[in-house]
Amino acid sequence: MKAVFISDAHLKYAGDERYGRLIRFLNDLQCGKARSLVHDRELGRDAAPIDDLYILGDFFDFWFCRPQNIHPEFQEVIRKLVELQAGGVGIHLCEGNHDFFMKEYFQDVLGMDVFEERATIEMDQVRTFIAHGDTLDNTNIFYLMLRKILRSQVFYHLHHLVPSSVLWAIGGISSATSKTITVENGDALVEKMFFCATEKLFQDHDTVILGHCHKPVLRYFDVANKKKTFITLGDWIVHYSFLYYENRKFFMSYDQPL
Repeated sequence: MKAVFISDAHLKYAGDERYGRLIRFLNDLQCGKARSLVHDRELGRDAAPIDDLYILGDFFDFWFCRPQNIHPEFQEVIRKLVELQAGGVGIHLCEGNHDFFMKEYFQDVLGMDVFEERATIEMDQVRTFIAHGDTLDNTNIFYLMLRKILRSQVFYHLHHLVPSSVLWAIGGISSATSKTITVENGDALVEKMFFCATEKLFQDHDTVILGHCHKPVLRYFDVANKKKTFITLGDWIVHYSFLYYENRKFFMSYDQPL
């Protein structure tokens, strides 16, 4: 099995550099170039199509679902995901703290896999926990309360009453607010996530893969003589990072030094 994991692209405007770079990255995945993008001698540069693409939250800087009226800036990247899916790549999306209510379009209309918070997947018998990761730290009470309100059915029905153009304008404001509320040093957040994972998640999983902290980390360690892997994916803003999986091994690729 071959898979790619990314998170935190925070796509907003099609003219942004990271948007265009992400489109080129998806084109490379479509052409089977994932292995060669990792720059690891163990993998080589032979073309090898991936089986799955996992997007672990905050792919969009905001998301308000209107299946009949998708935000124009997002249409190009969605078309590229549809092309990948048509070529046999499984597309899996986890909702983040910036993009949620995604099932109505990506799952119900496009037939992609959407999970609202977390999931457990099996890759070559490697039991793996995947999530955006914004709810692992339960000490940010204000954020967790706001998250619950924004994901409530009341808010869902309310936003369907507002014109799309107004929602897209609100999206820019709400995304900035979310960043202010959840802002935290990346290194500190990584360690909080690692503590939560070691306390609970590694009891039933071999690997934990998270987004949200915007810092790429690939950490191996042993628990009761069993190999465990902890991963945070970084982002597509500063690091342009992604995780590649093949044959029970993980490879992290990123541009900027940590």
